[in-house]
Amino acid sequence: MTHGAGRREDADGEGLPGSRPLWRQRDFGIFWAAQTLSVLGDSFALIALPLLVLEATGSVARMGLLTAVGGAAAVVAAVFAGVVVDRVDRRRLLIACDLVRMVLYGVIPLVWLFGPRIWLLYAVLPLCEAVGMLFAVGYVTVVRGLVGTGRLTEANGRLNATAAAAGVLGPLCAGLVAAWSGPAAAVGVDAASFGVSAGCLYFVRFCKRAPDERTDRGTGLWQDLRTGIAFLYGHPVLRSLTALLFVFSFLTLGINDLVIYHLKHDLGHDDGTVGTVMAAGALGTITGALLVARIRRRLGFGPTWTGSVAVCGLAFAGLGWARDVPAVAALSAAFLACAAVGGTCSMSLRQEVTPQHLLGRVTSAFWTLHYAAAPVGAAVLTWAAEEQGTTPVALAAGATCVLLAVAALFTPVRGSGRSPVHPAVVPQTPPPQQPGSQVRQQPEQR
Repeated sequence: MTHGAGRREDADGEGLPGSRPLWRQRDFGIFWAAQTLSVLGDSFALIALPLLVLEATGSVARMGLLTAVGGAAAVVAAVFAGVVVDRVDRRRLLIACDLVRMVLYGVIPLVWLFGPRIWLLYAVLPLCEAVGMLFAVGYVTVVRGLVGTGRLTEANGRLNATAAAAGVLGPLCAGLVAAWSGPAAAVGVDAASFGVSAGCLYFVRFCKRAPDERTDRGTGLWQDLRTGIAFLYGHPVLRSLTALLFVFSFLTLGINDLVIYHLKHDLGHDDGTVGTVMAAGALGTITGALLVARIRRRLGFGPTWTGSVAVCGLAFAGLGWARDVPAVAALSAAFLACAAVGGTCSMSLRQEVTPQHLLGRVTSAFWTLHYAAAPVGAAVLTWAAEEQGTTPVALAAGATCVLLAVAALFTPVRGSGRSPVHPAVVPQTPPPQQPGSQVRQQPEQR
C-alpha cells in the first residue's frame, strides 16, 4: 500500500520533506540505504558474471555477447516499463523487482556447485536486466516525490555518490571472493543484497499520487508509448540528448568487458587485480556524483554535459594504450567521474521538466530510444577487440565520443540554461514546433 498521503505540500508542489535537508528526511534516508546496499551487491555481479564467462571460455567476444543479450532484454523491457510504472503502486513494484532478482541471481551459485553452465547465464541475465529496467524506471519516478523538485540534483548526486562508494568496496571484495571461492560465490552476494534492499523499501513511505496523476487505465498501450515519445520529441533539449546518447551508449556499453579483458589478457593480471582496478575506478564516480550539483550550478546544464562527454572520450581513448595497472585505474576513474556527471545531469533534467504522471513513460521512452543500439555496440566492441586488439578499438571509440561532444555544440543542448524548468510549465504532449519547453538561461540555478 502507498503511504504518505495527506502531507502538506511545499512551494514546488511536492511533499513537505522537499523543504528539509536531505539528512533529516527519514523516507529518503531509508531509500538511500536500500539503493546503496543493492549497488554493493550489484558490483559483485558486475565483476563475477564476466569472469564466469572468461573462466569457462577464455573469450572476450563471449563476454560481450552476454552483455549484449542482457542489454537487449533491457531495451525490450524499457519499451513497456514506463507504462507499467505509471499504472501500478510503485512501492510494491520496486519491492517485487528486488525479490525476483534475488531469486534469479541466487540460482547461479547453486547450479555452479555441479559445474559451469554458461547457458544459465544467458537465461538468467536477460531476465534480471529486464526486471532491473522496470526497477530503474520506477526508481527515477519516486525520487522527486521523496525530496521535492528543488533538491533533485543534490539527491541524485548523493544517491550516485554513495552507490559509487559501495562500488569501491564491492569490486574489491568481489575480486577477492572470486580469487578465493570462485566468481559464482560473488553472484550469491548480489542475490542476498536484493533481499536486504526489498526489506528496506518496505519501510519507505512514498507520496501518494493524486487522482489526476494516474494513467488512464482505459488508454491503449500504443497510445501510452506514443505519449512518452511525443514529449521527448517536443522538448528540444531532451530530443537532442536522446540522439546523442544513442551513439554514446553504442560506443560505451562494452567498456567494462574491455577493461577486464585488457587487464587479464593483455597485461596478464589476476581476478584480484581486476577487482582492485574496478574499485579504484569507482572512486571517480563518487567524485563526479558529489561535484555535479556544484558544477551544474556554476556552468549550466549544456557546458556540464558536453564537457563530461568529451572527457569520457579522452579517457576511453587512453585506456587501450595504458600498460600498467595505475594508469588503467586512473583512466577508468576519469571516465566514470564524467559519466556520473553527465548521467546525473541528464536524469535530473528529465525529472525536472516532466510532469509527474508522465515521468514513467517519458523515462521509459528516453531509455528505450537512446539505449536501443547499445547491445549491438557491446557485441561489436568486444568482437573488434578480440580481432584487432584493445588499443585501436579504444582509440576509435574514444575519439568518436569526443566528436559527439563537438556535435552537441550545434544542438539546443549547448544553450540549455542554468535553471530547471518547473514541470508545471511544460505541456504534457508538446507539438514538435513548441519552443517554450526548452531549458533557457535563467539568473539562478538550484
